[in-house]
Amino acid sequence: MTLMTPFETRSSPVKRIAVIQGEVRTSADPDVELTTVLGSCVATCLYDPVARIGGMNHFLLAEPPEHQRSSGDFDEHYGLYLMELLINRMIGCGAVKGRMKARLFGGANFYHTIQQIGAINAEFARRFLQQEGIGLVNADLGGTCARRVHFRPASGQVRCKNTEAKAIAAPQPTRRPPTALGEVELF
Repeated sequence: MTLMTPFETRSSPVKRIAVIQGEVRTSADPDVELTTVLGSCVATCLYDPVARIGGMNHFLLAEPPEHQRSSGDFDEHYGLYLMELLINRMIGCGAVKGRMKARLFGGANFYHTIQQIGAINAEFARRFLQQEGIGLVNADLGGTCARRVHFRPASGQVRCKNTEAKAIAAPQPTRRPPTALGEVELF
């Protein structure tokens, strides 16, 4: 387990909200905890310590291919879109971009035989924050472990638990179903 900051004890119940691939969530509620599970995906946890507002995104791929970027027609589940959306939603809630702090999680590379999507995602997130002038407080990126992240956006507290690499099953090829034999009538 990687403990990033200690969690304070609360007398009121915590409201857990799952953040899945392609989502952005923000909150200033001290009882809200945003959670996600990551493999090669990356989650960005941003918070403004003065306004006590924070948020999390979860992206599967960093940027769309060049031909989609130039046409402006791309899936909004890319990190490029979700990073901008997270910042803008926080500003809309009263956060100030110049005070935002970031934590990054995920970007694992489970299989050495395919493209290293996790490393590409992690590098994109670091580069994006640097270009936007947002300070990176800490990061738990790369490796071969999946991660479960718990983030309290109002305080910036975060907890990250890593799984063991051997707990991740290798992908199994799927077999095609047998083709049907017989006559086909077209109409």
